[in-house]
Amino acid sequence: MKYNLLGNTGIYVSEICFGTMTFGGSNGGIWTNIGQVQQQEVNSLMKTVVDAGINFIDTANIYSFGESETLLGQSIIDLGLNRNDLVIATKVRGRMSKGVNDVGLTRLNIFQSVDASLKRMQLDYIDVLYVHGTDLKTPIEETVRALNDIVLTGKVRYIAICNWPAWMVMKAQGIADKYGWNKFVGLQYYYSLASRDIEREIVPLAADQNLAIMPWSPLAGGFLSGKYTRDGGAAGARRDNFDFPPINKEKTYDIIEVLGEIAGQHGVSVAQVALAWVRLQKGVTSTIIGAKNIDQLNDNLKSTEVVLSADELKSIDEISSLPREYPGWMVERQSADREPQ
Repeated sequence: MKYNLLGNTGIYVSEICFGTMTFGGSNGGIWTNIGQVQQQEVNSLMKTVVDAGINFIDTANIYSFGESETLLGQSIIDLGLNRNDLVIATKVRGRMSKGVNDVGLTRLNIFQSVDASLKRMQLDYIDVLYVHGTDLKTPIEETVRALNDIVLTGKVRYIAICNWPAWMVMKAQGIADKYGWNKFVGLQYYYSLASRDIEREIVPLAADQNLAIMPWSPLAGGFLSGKYTRDGGAAGARRDNFDFPPINKEKTYDIIEVLGEIAGQHGVSVAQVALAWVRLQKGVTSTIIGAKNIDQLNDNLKSTEVVLSADELKSIDEISSLPREYPGWMVERQSADREPQ
């Protein structure tokens, strides 16, 4: 397992991060379609993960409405894992009850949410706390100050962002810099061959600010797993019941055909090639993978062994690249005269 620096923190995380969204699901809702992995299977998955050298574990309070955190925390105890060897991330923002204030990025909810997450996971601190999306009702300055203060309590080591637009990330970093508060160290965003949107604004921002990028759903909700072709998908696959995240399916079928050819040449799965591509992209620190069973997990883990040639990367890029948009093409055009003549 290879390890990369988490932004400018100085700590190393595995190039694969294990996501626990499949844990739990017994309480219904969308989580029933995603997971339903219970304690015995959770322990088996976690043992395989740690044995493979993964030290970065990702969960969220909203995953199965707390079940994921509870199962994760219990597995650490059941397996006798050394807490200090793990970098554990969870999230705050999503609605956890019908309570009017049990949602969002207010100071009130951030502090209450952290305490609840620590209790469920049976931990003393969270290594990385992500804001799990935007909260347009709460001023960014209020959120950034609350996050700084929660770090000062010792209950959280680092803070990071999921799913914010680039301008909002930069505004938050500017506020933190102005007041000497703790800054965000990483970005967790949807990134796959089926959706390379973050390459427009988020990837350049991350490079400028030295922020780690942790892609979620690198297989586009299972669409790039190899189960889906124009001829149809496998019965019982995740997207049959939970068609998320949204993608251009016709374009993605074209991508899958190219991945299938490359996978055949390497003797690996389509999923492994798709994951290898994400891992190799500029700025990517740790790619988040999930699994419902050991076989699925082992297949995904083997993606770290896939080496793609320059020609293979070129063919993948040609079929999956973003259409050029303004002002991007204008920036490229006007940058040409800054080269030495």
